[in-house]
Amino acid sequence: QVQLVESGGGLVQAGGSLRLSCAASGRTFSRYTVGWFRQAPGKEHEFVAHISGSGGSTYYADSVKGRFTISRDNAKNTVDLSMNSLKPEDTAVYFCAARIYLATGSATMSNLYDYWGQGTQVTVSS
Repeated sequence: QVQLVESGGGLVQAGGSLRLSCAASGRTFSRYTVGWFRQAPGKEHEFVAHISGSGGSTYYADSVKGRFTISRDNAKNTVDLSMNSLKPEDTAVYFCAARIYLATGSATMSNLYDYWGQGTQVTVSS
């Protein structure tokens, strides 16, 4: 069982930066692939980025590539999402999700994740 808690959301102007953090419980966190997803009002979950259990493999949605960076610290049981050059269209509730031993080739699919955090709001003003 893994519990996830996101933090770091807020209001920022376009072009600004935010760093989201996902803190996980559990002693085997390094076995979990972790993904970040976002959901804007009236829309479905959208994949943002994922990272393998070891941290050696990362993948980004085209919409955030070059602006966002996902990283993890397994000693601290955290996964961070650094977001730069934010745009109004990045406004959404951001969720982290985890699944043990999820193949990174499938890790863009939200329905494959077992554990989800409660989400943190990111609002980018123009």
